[in-house]
Amino acid sequence: MKKLLLNLNFQVIAGIVLGIIVGYLYPSFGPTANTISKMFIALITMLIAPIIFLTIVLGIAGMNDMKKVGRVGGKALLYFEIVTTFALVIGIVVANVVKPGGHFTSHIAVDNSKLDTYQKAASEMHWGDFFIHIIPSNITDAFGRGDILQILFFAVLFGFGLSKMGDSGETVITLFEKISKVFFNIMHMVMRLAPIGAFGGMAYTISTYGVKSLEPLAKLMGSVYLTMFLFIFIVLNIICRLYKFSLWQYLKFIKDEILVVLGTSSSETVLPAMMEKMEKFGCSKSVVGLVIPTGYSFNLDGTTIYLSMAVIFLAQVFQVPLTIGQEVMLIGILMITSKGAAAVTGGGFIILTSTLTALKIIPIEGLAILFGVDRFMSEARAITNMIGNGIATIVIAKSEGEFAPRT
Repeated sequence: MKKLLLNLNFQVIAGIVLGIIVGYLYPSFGPTANTISKMFIALITMLIAPIIFLTIVLGIAGMNDMKKVGRVGGKALLYFEIVTTFALVIGIVVANVVKPGGHFTSHIAVDNSKLDTYQKAASEMHWGDFFIHIIPSNITDAFGRGDILQILFFAVLFGFGLSKMGDSGETVITLFEKISKVFFNIMHMVMRLAPIGAFGGMAYTISTYGVKSLEPLAKLMGSVYLTMFLFIFIVLNIICRLYKFSLWQYLKFIKDEILVVLGTSSSETVLPAMMEKMEKFGCSKSVVGLVIPTGYSFNLDGTTIYLSMAVIFLAQVFQVPLTIGQEVMLIGILMITSKGAAAVTGGGFIILTSTLTALKIIPIEGLAILFGVDRFMSEARAITNMIGNGIATIVIAKSEGEFAPRT
């Protein structure tokens, strides 16, 4: 019994269940629960930038063939584009078959108070600037803001520069390896607080939005969760079989991270842990260091599924018939806009607003309908994103001959 109580899996599940109970019975606890959740996420966030930087630098500096870095990065981006396209297509197909917005009632309370913020943010988004933004003008500022793409770019350059030093760079590599171990030790200590973070996240969600408020939108939520399930256990499972590894074995290996994401609704909370887990699973440090951080901006399978289904849902709510041509255009726009989802404050809602603005065929005020349940669908998005990124890492590692299963 004592061993069970000390098990992190059990503690996280207990935190989630307790959070649901407390949130339901004591709605006034919401602001406090939100503070608890934000503090846990902040603890994780403070470790992400240095861990990514050190892992990528050490991975690249340890590669003798610099052409390999470009090859791994190219393979990863090609894989991301193919798989996220599948995610978009399956989301649109399910939304058209299930029609979650087909019988939407007009009795839902629509809150327009927050829409101005998202509309303003979306109007300021220019997707050409997104790519320019990858190059940091001030690397200290990039670390301060925790901008993953800019840190990734600088780390790659730093790794290349360090690799050209030859033997004289060994002292720097040794120092970085020791510093990296320090950060991972800190991460292990922080992860012991995951049950508290999961409790706060769930208590805030239930106390703020309640359970009854979900009823009118249960069909949309069910459709999103069904689509995520189909994507993981059909599309990703086929990929796993093609590359000769077990999806179930992989999911079992990352069960701790899945539970943490379920409680916190954020895949970033497990980014450092996933990098460590993928190395333990058998992927080389260099592949993990390049693929996992890049995937957090370019391989958001769950987010792209949600975006495609949300747009179709709103089109059905407002009885806007979309032609095949318009849906093809929708896929094209989402393939671009979804790539910035991780780098934009406000996440999916800002991206969704930007997409609706680009389409100009669906009333933008319809976003208010989704406010109440977006938080409940974020768990599915985050878990799917995380699972997809791990599988991408294994696939690239196997294709490079950089995978050695560890028992």
